Amino acid sequence: MPSFSDCAGWNAVSGWSARMSQILYAIPFLFHGLYITLLVSGIVICLSLVSGLLLGVTLIYGPKPVALLVRLFSDCIRGIPILVLIFIVYYGLPQLGLDINAFWAAVLALTLFKTAQVIEYVRGAVGSIPKGQMEAGMSIGLTFPDRLRYVIFPQAMRRFLPPWINGVTDAIKGSALVSLLGVVDLMQAINEVIGRTYEPLPLYILGALIYFSINYSLSSFSRTLERRYSYIRD
Repeated sequence: MPSFSDCAGWNAVSGWSARMSQILYAIPFLFHGLYITLLVSGIVICLSLVSGLLLGVTLIYGPKPVALLVRLFSDCIRGIPILVLIFIVYYGLPQLGLDINAFWAAVLALTLFKTAQVIEYVRGAVGSIPKGQMEAGMSIGLTFPDRLRYVIFPQAMRRFLPPWINGVTDAIKGSALVSLLGVVDLMQAINEVIGRTYEPLPLYILGALIYFSINYSLSSFSRTLERRYSYIRD
């Protein structure tokens, strides 16, 4: 991981205009921070989607003891502030003999938190489909996975997408918390540049614009998907 002090031209200029030049010299460093932000967000979103779908379906259709455990997990994780959860994972796992670095500790904590949220999205979306739909699929000989794939999920998708996309944007914004563990994401990179240039406003505006661009693109994509599934009527 390159440090900001390694940026070319750091010591070549001085003064206010020079600080603006230093911001330009730091652009590669900022882009590396953006890469870490997107990497953390991407891993968290993918892992939480898969695990949340599996656990959400288990919550609705699984055996009661297992469903109760899923419900307990979801309620407990969602009841813990995400910052506290990050610190619990980072400082707690080494106490159990599990050596984990800051990056993966942050990813694990964020994944647990987002998984608990996806479970609730699935419960609300799939649980809203009338039980007769599942019974109709059974009556024509569809297996349980096929009933989910061809009957339940297509109808539940339009109810699942809006809260999930909102959760994705929250995950991207929440990834800024990884900087508290020393992971140099976009916000940490911005803070390090500010510490050298003493120009917080343009850098924070730049960070806000980058986050806005990412989340606005996701929101637009969400609306496209919602229109794609809008033909499915309640």
